[in-house]
Amino acid sequence: MTRLFGTNGVRGVVNEEMTAELALKLGGAIGTYLKKVKSKPKVAIGTDARISNHMLKSACSSGLLSVGCDVVDLGILPTPALQYAVKEKDFDAGVIITASHNPPQFNGIKVIDFDGTELARSQEEEIEDIYFGNKIKKAQWNEVGSLSTWDGAISLYKKGILSKVDADAIRRKKFRVVLDCGNGAGAVVAPDILKELGCETILLNCELDGLFRGRPSEPVPENLGKLMKVVKEEGAHLGVALDGDADRAIFIDENGNYVYGDKSFALLAKYIVERKGKGKVVTPVSTSSCLEEVVRGKGGEVLYTAVGSPIVARVMKRERAVFGGEENGGLIFPEHQYCRDSSMTIAKMLELLANSEKTLSELIDELPKYELVKLKTHCPNHLKEKVLKKLVEKVRESFDKIDETDGVKIYMKEGWVLVRPSGTEPIFRIFAESKDKKVAKELADRYVKEVSSIVSAMS
Repeated sequence: MTRLFGTNGVRGVVNEEMTAELALKLGGAIGTYLKKVKSKPKVAIGTDARISNHMLKSACSSGLLSVGCDVVDLGILPTPALQYAVKEKDFDAGVIITASHNPPQFNGIKVIDFDGTELARSQEEEIEDIYFGNKIKKAQWNEVGSLSTWDGAISLYKKGILSKVDADAIRRKKFRVVLDCGNGAGAVVAPDILKELGCETILLNCELDGLFRGRPSEPVPENLGKLMKVVKEEGAHLGVALDGDADRAIFIDENGNYVYGDKSFALLAKYIVERKGKGKVVTPVSTSSCLEEVVRGKGGEVLYTAVGSPIVARVMKRERAVFGGEENGGLIFPEHQYCRDSSMTIAKMLELLANSEKTLSELIDELPKYELVKLKTHCPNHLKEKVLKKLVEKVRESFDKIDETDGVKIYMKEGWVLVRPSGTEPIFRIFAESKDKKVAKELADRYVKEVSSIVSAMS
């Protein structure tokens, strides 16, 4: 069967792959799927700040309405705010129009289950079967859905976050924070949360702009030069950068240094497991060994999954984990909701700092030192499976310990390497980790060459 959904919903360049026609038909397929269990599903729909959102939201809403779903428009809001509204209110599902950190010419459609989690792959396959099999069931003329709006989702979400952290401890510290929303949907929430927590906040790129003119949407070091500079100049306690749909947060320490997502993840995991005395932390196989070392050191256990936050969230739910997330700044706090959430991440990091006498850089320096290098190499989508199979055959001959949870992870005495096909792009991603940065880089380079040579031989 043809595949529509990638790792994070359906994405593409607007008016090329991601068209109004696709959104209309997909809305009908989503609605037909939902009607298998409820005669009149109620669906929340929202968007990030992209300029193509009105087109895609209108088309997807029309598709949902045409099969008999009632649609409630929540407006522009972070993806986790829509997920929280779906979980807390009487919605049967949600749809968020977003392409997260992708460039402005992209957009996408992500479907949210009744409990606020992203759909499992099996559910996406059912929608794909309806979509490609032309099994959309239009409603009778007098049973089409109704469209309404609700502007309460953001305040509901803010209250939810503030009720789940030690707000008084944070307020007493009067933190000075530089916030860079990257012109994305986080701008409608994060500044207010910091204000409520008594922070003195300096705002960068906190105006909604679907062209992301302030900076590219992905919060990587090369896009955050201004934020790092301002943190240092203003003597701030920390800086925070969000991605386009505000489900991920990246921190800058008080010296203006970029804190990689695996470090902030490990720091928060250490804090949470220490406070609970034990507990399971769930993360993909791509995450640094730093996490496992600190979690085990505090009496906890790490469970590994394939890459993808929906997979992490579902394993967390099943295992009753205390925490989970990915090395890209997407962290999941189960007491709040089972999805990545940047505003909850910011609030929890401030709580951690409020309960410590140390600065963010001092706390990061205490973590075990591992060097993680990430590279990528081109591979046509149709060759990915064959290339991976050939690589697995090769590494099995040379290494005793490999893990095929997602791609192939090769363990060796100097560290590990993970090679996995991207779910959204025609590339393989290569992660290599060692205590020595030079060794990690050499390992990553070696497997980029290995994958490239297999691709060349098959092309």
